[in-house]
Amino acid sequence: MEGSPNVLSLAWGAMDVEGVGQGKDFKLWPGGGRAWDWRETGTQHDPGVQVADVEELIANGATTVVLSQGMDGVLQVGPQVVKELEDRGVTVHVARTREAVEIYNGLVGDTAVGGLFHSTC
Repeated sequence: MEGSPNVLSLAWGAMDVEGVGQGKDFKLWPGGGRAWDWRETGTQHDPGVQVADVEELIANGATTVVLSQGMDGVLQVGPQVVKELEDRGVTVHVARTREAVEIYNGLVGDTAVGGLFHSTC
């Protein structure tokens, strides 16, 4: 299995991901990733990230996931989402986006890591 792509740069509303490209919000996993369109699962800032948002990461081999809360922490990640993922054997990290990118990039290469990244709010 290929490693997860590194996040090359992060700024408000803009990310550049190795081999994936540039955009605002991303889903990343071992071997690839794509733009994250919240409308696919009806995600909103509150109640926030849903397990359905993470399913694609797990299906692509992620055993650890990093969930970003947005740059200012506006995107919620409820404790029930963390618990459900942990109950399924997934290691979960939750942090504001800058810290989330640091955690994620630190795991790339050593861990089957996936991430959900929101570059505003």
